[in-house]
Amino acid sequence: MILDSNLPVIFAGLMALAIVVYAILDGYDLGVGVLLPLNNEEHSDEMIASIGPFWDANETWLVLAVGLLLIAFPEAYNLVFKELYLPAFALLIGLILRGVAFDFRAKVHLEHKRTWDKVFKVGSILASMAQGYMLGMYIMGFESTVSAHAFAILSAFGVTCAYALIGSTWLIMKTEGELQLNAIRWAKLCGKIACVGIIAVCVVNPLINPFVFERWTTPPFAYFMAIIPFISFVLLYVGNAVLNRLPLKDDSGCWLPFVITLVLFLCCFSGLAFSFFPWVVPQQLTIWQAASAPESLRFILVGALIVIPCILAYTAFSYRVFWGKVQHLRYY
Repeated sequence: MILDSNLPVIFAGLMALAIVVYAILDGYDLGVGVLLPLNNEEHSDEMIASIGPFWDANETWLVLAVGLLLIAFPEAYNLVFKELYLPAFALLIGLILRGVAFDFRAKVHLEHKRTWDKVFKVGSILASMAQGYMLGMYIMGFESTVSAHAFAILSAFGVTCAYALIGSTWLIMKTEGELQLNAIRWAKLCGKIACVGIIAVCVVNPLINPFVFERWTTPPFAYFMAIIPFISFVLLYVGNAVLNRLPLKDDSGCWLPFVITLVLFLCCFSGLAFSFFPWVVPQQLTIWQAASAPESLRFILVGALIVIPCILAYTAFSYRVFWGKVQHLRYY
């Protein structure tokens, strides 16, 4: 059947959707946690309030991505998490610390709130760096060499700064006054670091992976791959120009940096996905080699086509309900 042969591609697309939505949505709230100040309780409360209605639901997309990998590509799941067991464990610890700190800071005496702010910040940094390290090792094909680990560490810092970038642009959109001015400064700095990170990936990725090098240099794919870095650098330039003009009268345009960063994330993810397709594990397993039996995929597809629209719907609804500037944080 034509459907059976295309099922691995469909599930690869669904998994890619879950990953990119997670990187954007949980990326900004991880970024807010990374940027959380420990010497300004008012700003900390305002930053926490800006992500309060969303942060827990944002992690749904991570669960969905991992679940799709496990069910649709079990062989790849086993191989990936065998190679990335320790950073995946660090990621879970970071997410647990964030969840515990978020709830505890609302219930402890005021003198202990700063302690849980520290835990929330540490958990955010740990989760962000773990994700970056996992991405770096994936790009390096899970090589156990000094250069591979060095690149993975560089990737960990790069992803953390990328999350800080989208987190700061989220704060520009959601806050006002002194905190918004601080967020503008953070966004300018993180944008410069993100530019360096994009250049590093563009240089290293084709050099260490012959398949990626061929795809980047052989027409017609080379034309498409050349467009993505160009658009990314244009977005960084335009984003910095917009930041230099903010804040404007009546706070108009405060949403522009976030939208520009969102498109930047989409461009970078598209470049990585296109570079490795159809490999689900670089140079080891394609999506067809790793896929479950067609009968299983057909059954799972029915559930996915029901669940994913529901997740999209309640995500859109929650953002619609809590749209606008953040209000003063209150606990009842």
